[in-house]
Amino acid sequence: MMYQPVQFVSLGPGDPDLLTIKALKALQQADIIFYPATANKTGKISSRALDILTYHEIPATKLSSFNLPMSKNRSAAIESYQTVADEIEKKYHAGYKTAIVAEGDAGFFSSIHYVYDYLESRQVQVKHIAGIPAFIACGALAGIHIVKQEEQLIVIPGTASENELKAYLKSGKTIVIMKVSQCKEDIKSLICNNSEHTYHYFENAGVTDKEFYTTNTENIINREIPYFSLMIIKP
Repeated sequence: MMYQPVQFVSLGPGDPDLLTIKALKALQQADIIFYPATANKTGKISSRALDILTYHEIPATKLSSFNLPMSKNRSAAIESYQTVADEIEKKYHAGYKTAIVAEGDAGFFSSIHYVYDYLESRQVQVKHIAGIPAFIACGALAGIHIVKQEEQLIVIPGTASENELKAYLKSGKTIVIMKVSQCKEDIKSLICNNSEHTYHYFENAGVTDKEFYTTNTENIINREIPYFSLMIIKP
């Protein structure tokens, strides 16, 4: 039997119109598509991935959800990825054209790499379809050049300390911080003590009615920082 590679399809940062043509073709041609869904504190299920798939009229009969808990403790999420990887492997060996989707780019700070690495270790063919990462969409939303000419950029997860951020800024680098909520106190302290920098703060970039952007430092300091948050700091 000729097996079809499992497609890791990047959906982009949230705006369904930022899905690439290549990604859309892969979704349209797939027999089954696995997508993440998350339950909030009240038990209500939500999925940005499903919203994008629905927008592009991908038939519901092709869709299969898997639970993706949003927590700093990643053990439950890793277990969920293991379960969906097992299901994908079965579909692959049964000859299905299988896809799994991820927001942003599937290879850029995406925990879906657990599935990718597992399938590769089992000699399952995989293919990564590139997408637009959130910080690129944020730069466009703010109307800024994230970097230009000889400027340098560093992209870090929300684990940075205030001292680390100071060191990067002192060296003249522009900083992109993914998931600001995870280091919000360090960032708020940095803002209070270093007002000379420009802080571009974003929430839910590309998501209709939820998108938020500001450079007002007082607003940032007093704001509750959600999970889907990002910051670009220009020295």
